Amino acid sequence: MKIIPLRQLLREPTKVKRWTRAGQVVQVTENGKPLWEIHPATAEEDDEKRARAIDEILDEVLREPRSTLSVSEILLESRR
Repeated sequence: MKIIPLRQLLREPTKVKRWTRAGQVVQVTENGKPLWEIHPATAEEDDEKRARAIDEILDEVLREPRSTLSVSEILLESRR
């Protein structure tokens, strides 16, 4: 849990947004006394759905036939 003063929340809201997006709880204080706790809004269900969707896409890519061209050949062609 991160603890920040109210003044910092007002001056740097993007920092708090970044922390909550990363899953951390942020406690806002005023004169050393807790005012609020800001929790991330994402549910574990959303994370599971996202992980399943990523796995499906990766499985689909792995089922496709392999290319006969190497990555270095593609890179050299794109530079010409």
